[in-house]
Amino acid sequence: MLQDFNLIEIVEPLLEWFQENARVLPWREEPTPYRVWVSEIMLQQTRVEAVKPYFERFVKTLPDVKSLAECEEEKLLKLWEGLGYYNRVRNMQIAARSIMEEYQGKIPEDYEILLKLKGIGHYTAGAIASIAYGKAVPAVDGNVLRVITRVSADDSDIMKESFRRKVEEALKVIMPQERASAFNQALMELGAKVCIPNGEPLCYQCPWNNLCQAKKQELWRKIPVKKKNKTRKKEEKTIFVIRKNESVVLNKRPNKGLLAGLYEFPNVKGYLSEEEALFWIKKKNLKPLKIMPLEDAKHIFSHVEWHMKGYMVWIDELEQEDSKFLFVEVESSERDYPIPAAFSAYTKYMNIKLGNERFFKSV
Repeated sequence: MLQDFNLIEIVEPLLEWFQENARVLPWREEPTPYRVWVSEIMLQQTRVEAVKPYFERFVKTLPDVKSLAECEEEKLLKLWEGLGYYNRVRNMQIAARSIMEEYQGKIPEDYEILLKLKGIGHYTAGAIASIAYGKAVPAVDGNVLRVITRVSADDSDIMKESFRRKVEEALKVIMPQERASAFNQALMELGAKVCIPNGEPLCYQCPWNNLCQAKKQELWRKIPVKKKNKTRKKEEKTIFVIRKNESVVLNKRPNKGLLAGLYEFPNVKGYLSEEEALFWIKKKNLKPLKIMPLEDAKHIFSHVEWHMKGYMVWIDELEQEDSKFLFVEVESSERDYPIPAAFSAYTKYMNIKLGNERFFKSV
């Protein structure tokens, strides 16, 4: 258990390992407070390799707090397109405006002040304070909880806030004051590269190979303990990709709720047959010429799953005023309209790509 394990023993082996094994990452090359902040928000529930091009594009377009604070919302969402959890970038913009108004555009150094900013929790505040400012405060995320519970063979529920605080307090005691940045990043790196979240840990590469209690007791399959999430709600939907020549029909989602303010293909709840789908199209004052069933698709959100059935529909006339839909040129939709990854299975029928896919050429 954590309270019975001498954590001080992990420090030097960890720092020596990190010095030899740290990955070269764009936000590490120039760890300014802004770049650390952007990278840490992007890295939440997203793989490092996927984040790299997003990060480079984001900080090139919005290089500082001021540009983030002033960015037009649809441009901001387009930069985030494909990362998901769009409220994160909205919260970043709210925080950026607070920083401009209250702190003269300088991201605060103090951990407690950082926590007051919109969208910045304990882990992100710790990462900014330690990595960018060298403050000796922990940054405890899932990777850190995993490596600490395994090395100490602690079977506490890592989803409990009380246990996260317990780990933070334990790390504060052993954290090297002058090497806080390296220490926090090393813990994260160990969890990402060696003591991995899925599959067997690479114990032969671990600097704690001779210290780890989970290894000695063969407990890695049981630790960390994480209570099961509630079963996600499943929703069935019918998706319409409506085309005429180089134009496509889109719909803007409400400004609140799931995928707020983003653009989507017209859709309805439930699965429609071809006959029902054509009837729905005609009710929208559109004149269908041809309909083609598309493959089924699924997208998983944190609390809901979309199970989708799709149709490609070619129409004869674009009666925009009567249909109450938004008609856009396909090229314009790829450039200017943020479409969430939930619809990525169907964007290929508009000959466009979302998010990072737009920045890689086909081989």
